[in-house]
Amino acid sequence: GFQRSTFAGFENFQRLFSYPYLDQLTAALRHNTIAFIVIMAFQTSFGLLLAYAMFRVKRGLRVYRVVVFLPVIFSLVVVAYLWQSLLDPYYGPINQIITGLGVPDLAKPWLGDTSTALPTLMFINIWRWVGFPAIVFLAGLNAINTEYIEAARIDGASENQIFRKIMFPLLAPSLTIITVLTFIGAYEWFDLPFVIGGSNGSPAGATDTLALMFYRLSFGSIDSGANNVGVGSALGVLIFTLVGFGAAFGSALLRRREVEQ
Repeated sequence: GFQRSTFAGFENFQRLFSYPYLDQLTAALRHNTIAFIVIMAFQTSFGLLLAYAMFRVKRGLRVYRVVVFLPVIFSLVVVAYLWQSLLDPYYGPINQIITGLGVPDLAKPWLGDTSTALPTLMFINIWRWVGFPAIVFLAGLNAINTEYIEAARIDGASENQIFRKIMFPLLAPSLTIITVLTFIGAYEWFDLPFVIGGSNGSPAGATDTLALMFYRLSFGSIDSGANNVGVGSALGVLIFTLVGFGAAFGSALLRRREVEQ
């Protein structure tokens, strides 16, 4: 029959912050934080470089935009299969190239080694999504009033000075959008780690994230087969709070800098 439900209060949060969940939580949070820092730094930098290069292009811009943005619209399954094939430790072309260059010690199972699995996933994520900040920055560059640039050139400013003193400060709104969306994506990172490493963040939890842990707790995993909906719900609230307050704080801080500039 039906059982009367009782209010658990903060019991599930207490369990989340105690053994055996605390170790998983801290490891997953660390991976998400590392992913945000690395992806934000490299993806944004490469996206800005690509945007500036396309901004300077006079012919064939439409083709370059398609090429840069193409990985973004690829199916996740296609991306995962492509890179698993390229990084195959035995038959993948990347390890074969490394071996052919005379440095076979550098060839390794990139997705199967605990020291390289997370960096490799971040690299794949950057490759897939770098087109997004590139297009956003390109739109920001095209929105800049050309009179500012022409006036600076008349005054003898170099292209480097024009970019640093005029273009980059005016890209603050674009940078705000990219930073907030990257933060949200990094702390809700689920799809790529799940498709490549499974719900347990293989190998040996090296690619575990908060979203993967939430999935395991809420729906169980193939290995453990067990689930804990209460603790999973507590983790869901924690992720929502972290992402919501983090995005709001970052957006407010960056927009205040926009006003100051």
